[in-house]
Amino acid sequence: MNATSGKLQVPGATLHYQVRGDGPLLLVSQSGEGDADRSDAMVGHLVDTYTVVTYDRRGLSRSVIDDPARGATLDEHVDDVNRLLAELTDEPARMLGCSMGAVIGLRLAQRHPGRLGVLVAHEPAIPGLLPEAERLRAQRELDDMCTVFRRDGWIAGVRRIGEILGIDPARQETEPGVRTPPLDASREANFTFFVAHDAPTMTRAELHPHEIRALAAGPVRIVPAAGRTTPRAVFDYRCAEELAAGLGAELVHFPGGHNGNLTHPQGFAERLRTLL
Repeated sequence: MNATSGKLQVPGATLHYQVRGDGPLLLVSQSGEGDADRSDAMVGHLVDTYTVVTYDRRGLSRSVIDDPARGATLDEHVDDVNRLLAELTDEPARMLGCSMGAVIGLRLAQRHPGRLGVLVAHEPAIPGLLPEAERLRAQRELDDMCTVFRRDGWIAGVRRIGEILGIDPARQETEPGVRTPPLDASREANFTFFVAHDAPTMTRAELHPHEIRALAAGPVRIVPAAGRTTPRAVFDYRCAEELAAGLGAELVHFPGGHNGNLTHPQGFAERLRTLL
């Protein structure tokens, strides 16, 4: 798939981004340690209709932070997306946010509503959306994941992430011919940055009922979404349910689980196309 790559200077960092396809602009903000290449198979099913923009969040892969030890804040990630969209289009964009990408998208819709026309928020990882007992449990689970990562190594930490998000690699179904990325050394640096800097920020993320009501009344059409096979009790699915309830909207289901964009790229793209 032909892609045009670019660099964008933002305060404290240099962002790497890729542009593919033709049509209205669709920004994909990835989950976890995912970078601009993460959803290549899914993007391939969208480029005949949309100009698809993907990017490396600051600190991941080719997006370089001026002071790597300081990490990145959620507000900086939101500002990065705002600046990237301002660089690429004068029109409200469509956006798919997955997990942490959905957290960024929701905060962007709050602070810069003119940037977006539609946001599909797939399993937004915001423990603050949940009732108190569930919120505290989710925060303990995510804190435990960070502890396992530091104590037992990055692969053990990734497996703990999978348990928390309802991802079982041994039982994970995929579309025919699809192979999910292996846990090899090429992913260690991004996972390490994510766990050290982004996961703690996400763990304490909040979205209060009055803020959800304001989003519902605002100009951005927000589509709460979840994976069809994500276990209903895990915190990421519950976050999607609570967002839908707060918005007074239907919870839309996509093929696969938390990482359905990887395991079911064609079906995920087709579902996204109908929603957009």
